Amino acid sequence: MDWTTLRDEFPITRNYNFLNHATVAPLSKRAADRMRQYVDHAEQNSYLRGGFFKKVEQVRGMVGSLMNANPDEVAFTKGTSEGLSFVANGLTWQNGDNIVTCNAEFGANIYPWEALRPRGVQIRQVLEEDGRIPLERLFELINSRTRLVTISSVQFASGFRTDLATLGEYCQSKGVFLCVDAIQSLGAFPIDVKAMKIDFMAADGHKWLCAPEGCGLFYVRKELQGHLRPTSIGWMSMKCALDYGRAQFEFFDDIRRFDSGSYNLMGIYALGGAIEMFLEIGIEHIAARVMSLTDRLVAGVRDKGYRVVSSRQAGEGSGIVALISDSHDHGEIQRHLQAEHRIVIAVRNGRLRISPHIYNTIKEIDRLIEVLPTN
Repeated sequence: MDWTTLRDEFPITRNYNFLNHATVAPLSKRAADRMRQYVDHAEQNSYLRGGFFKKVEQVRGMVGSLMNANPDEVAFTKGTSEGLSFVANGLTWQNGDNIVTCNAEFGANIYPWEALRPRGVQIRQVLEEDGRIPLERLFELINSRTRLVTISSVQFASGFRTDLATLGEYCQSKGVFLCVDAIQSLGAFPIDVKAMKIDFMAADGHKWLCAPEGCGLFYVRKELQGHLRPTSIGWMSMKCALDYGRAQFEFFDDIRRFDSGSYNLMGIYALGGAIEMFLEIGIEHIAARVMSLTDRLVAGVRDKGYRVVSSRQAGEGSGIVALISDSHDHGEIQRHLQAEHRIVIAVRNGRLRISPHIYNTIKEIDRLIEVLPTN
């Protein structure tokens, strides 16, 4: 594929060498166009002839295609935190239960579980080891009181990519739920919730999907939906939702029980446009492109003396490359790159973090390597 043809889909390329998709990605033109489509219709017609609910179901189906889930296993949320909170607050916990995770998680995958401590739930954490979260360490912490393992598909500060298929197989063999924060991989690497035996998954669209903030995805395996108590309850959660004069407390039997109120229609329109484009390209092709760009980046920064924290072992690399300079201030490097060269990267957990996407070019990667100070 001629990846440069995608440059027109990302107008930010006219202004920046943007290598920070692990923070907030630029909107793709297709996502922005779908937002404008919704706004234009709402401005001129309000809800009349909108077909909004039909559109929601179309996008729900596209989300399902992206992760090999059934449409009735996918809900829309405000973001990753809300989806993970649905799991933390919707399961029934007993004093002495424990949750296994790691110490390198982003706050969205920490605080919902920490809030369970007053209820007697223990949090067991594997420590990051040289930028990796070894699966065997997670396995060692799982015992007879473990109810759930919660992990990021890709770690935000190191870029370590979890072998979800192996982890899911092990969790299932132990009767333990697997919950995944997928925000740093969805849109960049394949996720198959069935093959990976994922029970719950949450993500937002504003990173690798290049969609707007505030419109997230929540997956619950069909067999578990009746066992996860809705904790944010509203009119859209009920079977009688569209019978406005009838209030009968009866949840939907499927994922719609988690749709508590009115949909973020503008966000869903945009998310649908973004996912549509990514499905057309093919996630496997996207993953290969992202790995090609980051392989070149890793080789170049190592040649300049930087220490690469991110694992590049087979199956563990991702779109995030974290590196350390032993002789330069990371914040100064980040500010200098943006101010002087219009190159956008981030600093996370004391590391420089670089995260290119499919429309970035080898020339852009080489330019970053060229202007980085020699370590």
